[in-house]
Amino acid sequence: MRFIFDRNTWQEIFGSISKNRTRTIITMIGVLWGIFVYIGLSGAAKGMDNGFDKVFKTVSMNSMFVWGQSTSMPYGGYKTGRQMQLKLDNVTDLQNRIPEIQYIAPRIDMGEFGTEPVYTVRGQKSGTYTVNGDYPVYTKIATKKIFDGGRFINDEDIEQARKVCVIGERNLQELFEKDEDPIGQYIRIGSVYFQVIGVHKLAQGVSFDNDSAIFIPFTTFRKLYNTGENVGYLCIAAYDDADVVQVEKDVKMLLKNIHRVDPEDERAFGSFNLGEAFSKIMGFAQGLTFLSLIVGIATILAGVIGIGNILLISVKERTKELGVRRALGATPAEVRNQIILESVFLTVLSGIIGIILGAGVLALINNLTKDIDFPYTNPTVPIPYVLGALLIMVVLGTLIGLIPAQRAVSIKPIDALREE
Repeated sequence: MRFIFDRNTWQEIFGSISKNRTRTIITMIGVLWGIFVYIGLSGAAKGMDNGFDKVFKTVSMNSMFVWGQSTSMPYGGYKTGRQMQLKLDNVTDLQNRIPEIQYIAPRIDMGEFGTEPVYTVRGQKSGTYTVNGDYPVYTKIATKKIFDGGRFINDEDIEQARKVCVIGERNLQELFEKDEDPIGQYIRIGSVYFQVIGVHKLAQGVSFDNDSAIFIPFTTFRKLYNTGENVGYLCIAAYDDADVVQVEKDVKMLLKNIHRVDPEDERAFGSFNLGEAFSKIMGFAQGLTFLSLIVGIATILAGVIGIGNILLISVKERTKELGVRRALGATPAEVRNQIILESVFLTVLSGIIGIILGAGVLALINNLTKDIDFPYTNPTVPIPYVLGALLIMVVLGTLIGLIPAQRAVSIKPIDALREE
């Protein structure tokens, strides 16, 4: 290892590089470009990863929705076109018979899916808004950020069918005066007065509701609109280690069995699997990371081979010089180590410059995208990835340097001295 810190060794390396400066720089660009591409693509993939994590942080990754539609096949004496209606009992059946389900929240609403929004009044101000009947478990699937001083619906609200509501930011702006505290105030939803217990803020990212949605206890909604045991749709969250696609199939098959629907009927129950969509997005990001690794390594390898060729030419041009060194007592190991060190030095220097340029481009992209409404944020490359790339370059530089080094060692001093 002492030769690495030997001043004469480095003087000879820099002297060799300076003699072929243009050729060396052009060759180094190959390695530089390889690591630049690797850093750029890996950073882009990480930016997408971070962006989608931010977008989906407010909802359960393994969540899905299921609702009733109409049958497309006759079955069990029933005709085609029978309308499916989810019931509260279905919630208990699904929880008891599908162990992969972590949370399930029945929902019902007015103002969505073709229904008329509800006329809401406070004093001289009014508006028409969506009204949702919900259980507290809903916030386990879709996080609700409630402003300080307020709260979401709780179990006591459900048990007592309280006339309380959680309003949105837009409701606050349209129904209340500026800087007025809405908590404890009353608004009239339809023909019934409700006390405001909280104001929800629309979270950044995926949201199942808008900023004007009003939430009331599910049991209160039933009494107000006489919906009985009916459920509009189900929000379901599976455990993190569950196969969310299989859970969706199991849920729909069980519902078909309960409601006496042909098992082959794919139209009776509609669904949207957010977990499956998220998995595809993450798969794309992982594929981009893998692609960056393959392209980066291939480009780096091509550049390193170029450096090896440069050193082979350099060895041929320095035949007489190497012969003199051997004649003066330089050992084969000293000559070999110098050539290998030169190869590693050029490879690592190219890589470091490529990393710096790649990091600069990622920082620029981050500044340009941080304020746009797009699932992309903080495109960075983890330090282990960078260190791994440098290690690969050191290994490749050492291996490729062995070829010209062995060529240099094989030169006999007497033959080198005769070289013109």
